[in-house]
Amino acid sequence: MAERYKIELQSTIDHDWSSWLGNLELAHTPTGHTILTGYVPDQAALHGLLARIRDLGIAILLVVRLESTDRLT
Repeated sequence: MAERYKIELQSTIDHDWSSWLGNLELAHTPTGHTILTGYVPDQAALHGLLARIRDLGIAILLVVRLESTDRLT
């Protein structure tokens, strides 16, 4: 069952990476971080997504599974 996640990255990445990162929504913070939000199909897909981010050399600051009542950003 797909779950919603929020992933915060230490760097700013371009919106062009969205499709490579599972079509998650990208938002940038004033501090230069990137927030990825959206649905991930399962735990295997989540681990694959985190591995892709790791392979880019970008530090992952936060991974949170969002409840249905949580805001995406």
